[in-house]
Amino acid sequence: MTTLHRPSVVTADHTEQAFLLLRTAFVVAPILFGLDKFLTILTDDWEGYLAPWVNDLVPGSAHDAMLMVGVVEIVAGLVVLVTPRWGGLLVAAWLAGIIVNLVSTGEYYDIALRDFGLMLAALALTLLAMGRSKA
Repeated sequence: MTTLHRPSVVTADHTEQAFLLLRTAFVVAPILFGLDKFLTILTDDWEGYLAPWVNDLVPGSAHDAMLMVGVVEIVAGLVVLVTPRWGGLLVAAWLAGIIVNLVSTGEYYDIALRDFGLMLAALALTLLAMGRSKA
């Protein structure tokens, strides 16, 4: 009896697929969010997400601060592209800072919770990248 072999889109290496999925997400998303700080397509009020105490710490206006945030986000996406092991940690740390900022505004708890999930995914990317370098 002959069995018919059907090619599968899903390969046996789910770990590699998970790595590539997370790496793509954490290259594209930070770069797009960073660019949007300059383009204001997603929102025209990025400054509204900045906690007053954070605004007091950074030089310049809240708008200037969000432009700096945009640069950091673009750089973080590029670091993930080049070295996902360290880029994942950078993105996770950046998201932790964003979470503290959002929670301290007394608003945006839903966005903070979403960013917590993203932070965990960035840490998972780091672990997957570490596993790849040992192979």
